[in-house]
Amino acid sequence: MTNRTVDHDFLALPFAQCQDAALSRARELGAGHADVRIVRLQNSSINLRDARLDGNVTSVDSGLSVRVLVDGCWGFAATGEISSDAAARIAERAVTMAKVSAPLVTQRVVLAPEPVHVGNWVSAYDLDPFEVPEADRISLLAEYSDRLLTHTAVAHTDARVLAVKEQTFYADLAGSRTTQQRVRIEAEFTAVAIDSETGAFETMTTTAPPVGRGWEYLTGGGQTIGGARVWDWNSELAGLPELLREKLHAPSVDAGRYTLVIDPTNLWLTIHESIGHATELDRALGYEANYAGTSFATPDKLGTLQYGTSLMNVIGDRTVTHGLSTVGWDDEGVGAQEWDIVKDGVLVGYQLDRSMAAEFELPRSNGCAYADSATHTAIQRMPNVSLKADPVGPSLEALIGGVDDGIYIVGDKSWSIDMQRFNFQFTGQQFHKIKAGKLAGQVKDVAYQATTTDFWGSMTAVGGPSTYLLGGAFNCGKGQPGQVAPVSHGCPAALFENVNVLNSVKEAGR
Repeated sequence: MTNRTVDHDFLALPFAQCQDAALSRARELGAGHADVRIVRLQNSSINLRDARLDGNVTSVDSGLSVRVLVDGCWGFAATGEISSDAAARIAERAVTMAKVSAPLVTQRVVLAPEPVHVGNWVSAYDLDPFEVPEADRISLLAEYSDRLLTHTAVAHTDARVLAVKEQTFYADLAGSRTTQQRVRIEAEFTAVAIDSETGAFETMTTTAPPVGRGWEYLTGGGQTIGGARVWDWNSELAGLPELLREKLHAPSVDAGRYTLVIDPTNLWLTIHESIGHATELDRALGYEANYAGTSFATPDKLGTLQYGTSLMNVIGDRTVTHGLSTVGWDDEGVGAQEWDIVKDGVLVGYQLDRSMAAEFELPRSNGCAYADSATHTAIQRMPNVSLKADPVGPSLEALIGGVDDGIYIVGDKSWSIDMQRFNFQFTGQQFHKIKAGKLAGQVKDVAYQATTTDFWGSMTAVGGPSTYLLGGAFNCGKGQPGQVAPVSHGCPAALFENVNVLNSVKEAGR
């Protein structure tokens, strides 16, 4: 992998002048803590319909923000101007905001301590997508779309690729000075099949996850690049049309109780909704109630809640290579870490920022603060939350081979979960019947339903390292005003017994 450094044009911004102006002015006005962030975000979105360009948007967003604590009250202000004069002016505004808010605050903010950090960090990628000519990016999407369209089962295709380069400078009164650069990419191809006699149609989308990689992710063809294997687009695109044809004519599932083997391309989303969001401490404390609810996993259950079987070991992680939430430091200057959330099936940890760590009487934050732009203040956001593979666990073939009557689920699609992250229902892209340990054709209209603890309590086998995959999403939503954050969830394939399966079409038609 190329030994990349932070782009020179970003490093050329007046970091030192801005930090000095903002931090010194905040200190003069009485701030006990102050931090300044300079952020530049480059975004590219390319969409094709039937191999023809349907949309192409590129944007650059940059700015400067200052956050302060004055007598235990937060103040925040931001601007699109990056200069020492703007930094001092924004620091004054942030302090004013803190003082205006002070009479309304019932609980003073305290920050958990953090060592001083100084350095640069760049995520693991080989080819910056913004250095690839736009025409070449469009041409590759068109080529991949044409491969699908040549098959008689495919009537239409949609293709899209999203690329982001995120660059951040951070400095605070304690002395931390960090610069980091992250690149991430997401691509998907959707094929549509239509029954010419009935007009019925089905869709199927590639299952390649978004990753913290560069353009090499689209062109690697299953090769190992930078010590990690990239997605084998050739194989998936070649096999997708026949899978889609089979799905179009597949029978609808009979509702009932089934043994499920769930592929990591589907299970990552269940982890996100039922574990990731449920173990955000602000949600568990009730602070996030206005946006998608709270959590059943409240702090009084820490150390005692049986989240799942003893096979369940879940970590929070901001260090894994190619993770979407992987950083050198979070947006409060906290160093990246890995920690336990669920250990041997028991809830043992939460996701924290510095103020929640102090409130929870913990010695240090585990680095879960993030703001999606300079104009937003940092809030507690999800790290990479991952289910560990069993080091000596079975292969996917062995998991399937141990099932007499069940369903193998591949790919994510729609989901629904209640406000406490407890009752949920998930669907997928592909549903393969398992009969006597063998795949026996597809069914469709499958939705699996459970409570969080019942579901994870039904996990009786966890796949080995060969089944592990890092899935994820670009657009996890939270906060008011709303913010989005990229996050990965690694997991192996896993086996769940006696899970309630609904027929989603019949349920919708009730």
